[in-house]
Amino acid sequence: MRDENAIEVRNLTKTYKVYLDKGSQLKEKLLFSKRRRYEERQVLRGINFDVKKGEAIGLIGHNGCGKSTTLKLLSKIIYPDSGTIEMRGRVSSLIELGAGFHPDMSGRENIYTNASIFGLSKKEIDGRLDDIIAFSELEEYIDNPVRTYSSGMYMRLAFSVAINVDADILLIDEILAVGDVAFQAKCFNRLREAKAFGTTIVIVSHTMSQIEQFCDRCIWLQSGEIYKDEIPRVVVPKYLEFMSQKLNNGTNDKTEKEKDEEAEKNEGEKRRQHIGDVEVNQVKSYDTVGRERQWFRNDESIIIDIEYTTEKKIDDAVVGIAIYRDDQTYIYGTNTQIDSLPALEMANNGHVRFIIDKLLLNAGKYSFDIAFHRPDGFDYVFIKDACEIEIKSSKSEVGIISIQHQWEL
Repeated sequence: MRDENAIEVRNLTKTYKVYLDKGSQLKEKLLFSKRRRYEERQVLRGINFDVKKGEAIGLIGHNGCGKSTTLKLLSKIIYPDSGTIEMRGRVSSLIELGAGFHPDMSGRENIYTNASIFGLSKKEIDGRLDDIIAFSELEEYIDNPVRTYSSGMYMRLAFSVAINVDADILLIDEILAVGDVAFQAKCFNRLREAKAFGTTIVIVSHTMSQIEQFCDRCIWLQSGEIYKDEIPRVVVPKYLEFMSQKLNNGTNDKTEKEKDEEAEKNEGEKRRQHIGDVEVNQVKSYDTVGRERQWFRNDESIIIDIEYTTEKKIDDAVVGIAIYRDDQTYIYGTNTQIDSLPALEMANNGHVRFIIDKLLLNAGKYSFDIAFHRPDGFDYVFIKDACEIEIKSSKSEVGIISIQHQWEL
């Protein structure tokens, strides 16, 4: 195993037996043996990938493509038919909601049980108990049986335990789809902290905005194979377009590979991808006195003005923005849903403004991606490199920090 890698997967295959009608009792098994017919479904077909230490990768794909199976194999809940998995360090996983919780035990008791599964001693759990309870915001209910918890409370407790065991590798499967928006934002802030401290993270999600904003790489699984493995800004738009076409057109005679090869024959990749009902007319950068500019000092404020048109009234739009360096390194991203703003109501013509108080970035060239999408992550429209600016530093090596911003909807 290479020193720089935390996970190495080689030629991984997994097949399940799907029984048509399997008896559960001995009598049924003896008398109705013909019912035990089954078909084999190969979920993974020899996949290979590496994850570097401190890297965050997202697994995406439609239902049944092998995402959750891959995560379960990594967490050793199940084992492969063939192939190898090598992992370095303590592993913490959030595979299923409340997995490992005993319904009749209290939340406090389940913290001890669950954390011990992750390898913590009682003394270590004692030292972290207050932090786990505080993060979960379940102080009033921590001594109640977890069977009385709602699904959101289950998620809070499960995430709080998993994120506080100081794991080297964190595996997450759709767990953040549950819970209110404020707690989801809190979870992602904690994940960003963990990533900054060098935790390796593998996350399965159907929410593409999460993948784009958090992950360094995105692996698209298709029919048990890795179809694409690149940076999110390359993979996610193509995946969303594929899923949108699948929803709108149903079955399609052409395979995704054939469609991709056909697209590559055109004159390069289109910057503007219309997937829904929104047309972005222009995206411009301004200073605070209203002058259009393409260069800024890193201690100045910047306004990104997005002008849109829609022929159809939309009442649930989310607006997202992402910043990339010219070497395609992801710098920062957010959207109105993450920032706990109400859904945007769109009709006819309108403007959205993204205001950054101080763009504290090193000198260089940067671009902005713009997206209007539904709360489920599917795009109305996505524009890659919608606006480009240059930073002329007034401070030496200010680094990349959390950007203070606001929206005008």
